[in-house]
Amino acid sequence: MAHRASGGTGEHSWQWSRTAETRRTMLRAAREVFTERGFAEAGVAEVVERAGVSVGSLYHHFGGKREIFLALWTDHQDAYERSAAAAVAEARSAGEDDPLELLVHGARAFLWDCWERRHLVRLFMDGDAPPGFELTRRTRGREWVRRNAALLGTGDGPAARVTVAVLTTVIGEAGREVAECAAEEEAAAVIDTALLLIRRLDPLGAAGGPE
Repeated sequence: MAHRASGGTGEHSWQWSRTAETRRTMLRAAREVFTERGFAEAGVAEVVERAGVSVGSLYHHFGGKREIFLALWTDHQDAYERSAAAAVAEARSAGEDDPLELLVHGARAFLWDCWERRHLVRLFMDGDAPPGFELTRRTRGREWVRRNAALLGTGDGPAARVTVAVLTTVIGEAGREVAECAAEEEAAAVIDTALLLIRRLDPLGAAGGPE
């Protein structure tokens, strides 16, 4: 009995791993097709051909072209968050406790990710997209503002909200500029300028300091 239960668990783990790998393969293919053609011109047939799967498999895992586009965007945003969070955690473990400097560490990681993922940044920020995507992006953007406010400890007053919103916009627009850079050296210069602007904005002073 114990042996059969163990075998069942192993089979389930193998199936889950296989399913996860299939999803990753389809997302990689979708990334190639969408960044090359944009959402409107991309076709499901090309995605499944590059992924080496069936059309039915794509619809089973994602539901269609719109859904795999949104899944790719969510995966992209989650990677940003993991990278920024890891940078902040690393800075904290090294003894940094100034909220603004912690934000700078997170922003630097985010902006370098924009360079590494520049084709996706251009797709999601300036390319065509499915209906409803803009609302989804704005909702995620508001969550980003809330996370930055929590990191800075600015509180929830009007001055704090507008200050952190402006600061978050600066970071986001810097990411767009980084993605448009032609070379890594140019991207580095944009990143350095953006981080300098963050420090000059002095969000804690402008918002009245931590509450």
